[in-house]
Amino acid sequence: MQVNRRHFIEQAALTAAGAVAGGAMAVAATPQDSGTQRRQTRIKGRVVKTIDLHAHCVIPEAMGLIAGAVANPSSLVVGPERLMHMNAQGIDVQVLSINQFWYEADRDTARRVVDLQNHRLAEICAAQPDRFVPLATVALQYPDLAAEQLDFAVRSLGMRGVSIAAHVVNDELSAPRFHPFWAKAEALGTVVFIHPQAIPELRSRLQGNGGLANVIGNPLDTTIALSHLIFEGTLDDFPGLAICAAHGGGYLGSYSARSDHGCFAAPGANCAKQLKKHPSEYLKQIHVDSIVFTSEALRHLVAEFGADRIVLGTDYPYPWNPTAVDHILETPTLSDADRVSILSGNAARLLRIPQSL
Repeated sequence: MQVNRRHFIEQAALTAAGAVAGGAMAVAATPQDSGTQRRQTRIKGRVVKTIDLHAHCVIPEAMGLIAGAVANPSSLVVGPERLMHMNAQGIDVQVLSINQFWYEADRDTARRVVDLQNHRLAEICAAQPDRFVPLATVALQYPDLAAEQLDFAVRSLGMRGVSIAAHVVNDELSAPRFHPFWAKAEALGTVVFIHPQAIPELRSRLQGNGGLANVIGNPLDTTIALSHLIFEGTLDDFPGLAICAAHGGGYLGSYSARSDHGCFAAPGANCAKQLKKHPSEYLKQIHVDSIVFTSEALRHLVAEFGADRIVLGTDYPYPWNPTAVDHILETPTLSDADRVSILSGNAARLLRIPQSL
């Protein structure tokens, strides 16, 4: 299986690093071990540690256990150039996650893939704990095994959370068979980062110009996953869950009121399961990243989820958001407190990361 996304445009990060955000930020460079000057973010004279909760990587040895799995682009492998781009973009800490390629593997293979990459990722992050924080992986197609792997990763390997896909083969994350995993995540108090995958049922409709499988399909996958977690009562059953969804939570924040009105329009047919709150109110239980591209979109995301529910995301090494820090700094409707929360505070709280550099 190949990770089907565009190669990182390496120069984009270096070019973007020169942008300065309207007086709110000053750039101070200090030498780093990457050989590239490290951009420092300040808000009203205060140095702010920037934490990127949406950054990808792979462990080649683990990929070698699945036939056809390759690292594309090669910069998914953690190497010296990663620190160079982090320094240029003004990213102090990357929270590393691995997109799932093992959900169709048999139990033994899936166990070996997850165990190998969790141990290796923990080692990589332990070597540079001031720059990298690991998210565990689990074999979610086997929920009992996934719960065991999550427990070990958090308690024994010191991992700060877990990344999962927005669906597992043909099953939604809200399916009752996944309850053991959700119960374990809630009990551990660990953040669950949900990242989309291609939706097979839409493959034919999303072909053609524009990269629609990614541009439309990925946010849609996240939207569907979150909607099922709300409407099937998963967030009621596990109210202590800490969920963070990629790409601004998909389309949910842009049209959440329709979820409420669907229940009003046909309560018996659309919303036979009784929820504890209106569907849109569950947005206040979900964290999302900042990858929404415009100041107006970010303003709306804050209005729907709250500034305390948004974290910085770049999607590294893919060039979706190479000016992520400037995006936060240049959005005029954000207060300085909002900026600090999104750039640093919210992720630090979720992942128990010290906020001082």
